[in-house]
This record gives sequence, C-alpha cells and structure tokens, in this order.
Amino acid sequence: MTSETASPSGPDGSTPSDPARRLPLRERKKLRTRQALVDAALCLFVERGFAETTLDQLVDEVEVSKRTFFRAFSSKEDVALAPEKELWATYRRRIEAAPLAGPLLDAYQDALIAAIGDMSDGWEGRFLISRALADRTPALTAHSLQHCAEVTDAVVRTVVGRLPADSGIGELPARLLLELMVAAWRGALREWSAAAEEAAPAGRRRPGPGRPCVPACARPSRPSPTWPPSSAPNRPRPRRSRSAAPAGSPPRSLAATSVTGGHRD
Repeated sequence: MTSETASPSGPDGSTPSDPARRLPLRERKKLRTRQALVDAALCLFVERGFAETTLDQLVDEVEVSKRTFFRAFSSKEDVALAPEKELWATYRRRIEAAPLAGPLLDAYQDALIAAIGDMSDGWEGRFLISRALADRTPALTAHSLQHCAEVTDAVVRTVVGRLPADSGIGELPARLLLELMVAAWRGALREWSAAAEEAAPAGRRRPGPGRPCVPACARPSRPSPTWPPSSAPNRPRPRRSRSAAPAGSPPRSLAATSVTGGHRD
C-alpha cells in the first residue's frame, strides 16, 4: 500500500481527513485531555456513583490538575453531561447555518439528524452512559433540564431572528414546533436505550488500557433505533410521520407551518 492510500492515524487516533487533524497541536492536546476526562468521569460515575466520586479522584485518574479540569468543564455535572451538551452545541451551529426554507418542523429535524451525523466516533457509547446516569441521578436530571431549556430559548431566538418578516411565524409557533421535534427525539432515545439494555451482557467490566472507558452495555455495537440516519447507523433519529397525527400532537395547520410564508396545503 502506498503512502498516499495508507491514511495513517495520528497520535490522537485521528486520520488526515479528520477535522481534528487540521487543528493546531495545542488544540488537539486540549481535545484529547477533554475526552480523557469525559471517559474517566463516566467510568468512575458508573462504578462508584456520581455523588460518591470526588473531583480529586477524577483528576488523579487522568493525571491532570484541577486547574486543567476547570479549563474544560465547570463542574462534575458538566463533564457527566458532556456528550449531550456536545450534541446540542452542534445542533445550534447547524440551525444557525440552515437555510430555513420549507416547513420549520422539517428544518428542526434535519438539523438534528445532521448534528447526530457530525458526532465523533464513540459518541454513541458515551451518550448512552451519560443518559443512564442522568435518569437515575436527580442532580444530573435537573442540570440536563436546565440545559435543555437554555438550548430551546437560544434556538428559538435564532430561528425567529432569521425568519423573513412575512413568514407569519412568531416565537410561540417556533417554540411549539421545536418542542414537538424534541419529544420525537426523546421517544427514539428511549427505544435506543431500551434496546441497548436488552442486548447488554449480564457482567459489565471496565475495559483494559487502550480501550474506550465505557461499560459494555453502552458501546456502539448495540441494536440501532428506528430509522437511523445512513451516516450514523447506531444513532437515534426522531421519527417523521406524514400520516395521521398521534394523540396530543398539535393541529395539522401548526405542524405544517412553513418558513416561506404561512402554511402549506
């Protein structure tokens, strides 16, 4: 194999085509340290419990200082929910760049599917662990809900600010459609998590050196949820239905709201 086709990996595990490889060396080191902190934190939180794990134990595991930790994260809650926050930060960037042409609900969903496809290798496993921890840890649940509210507010402001004056879409319809899409995402996520739990082996051991620090039940080889995007076969995708609306869904006139002027027929 020639050097042109070998595509060797760098010391951070990335390939020449990986966007991370185009970053300066110092930034790549920061990303590696951040990822090491996330992996170690999730392992420790699963093995010892979120409340029982101290910050000293976490930084000792990665062999960094508390100062280094606080350059990357604001708290234990922040590092525990890092996979979730990574997804929604990417989603916000996708919304900011989206053309917002056509039905707004479709624009919301397309941006989420694209954001999921943008996630790095191994994100699925980290995300599953993070969600499982949040579901059983009140402090993480509260932090996650607060973050969701902040992201919702930011996305609605962005969308309403970008829409043409004659779009006929105000803040309330934009918010309701976004919350409808998020509800569909949560439904897909529940199915994904349940499938992962059913496929998990009875024994869960900590991976050895050089392997991703995630429990076996959360590795990305688990059964995929309904309608996964082609670029990310093991990642959840909110369902889009063109048939009868489910009970409790908004009126068809709202769900069909278009950013190009009122409603579609």
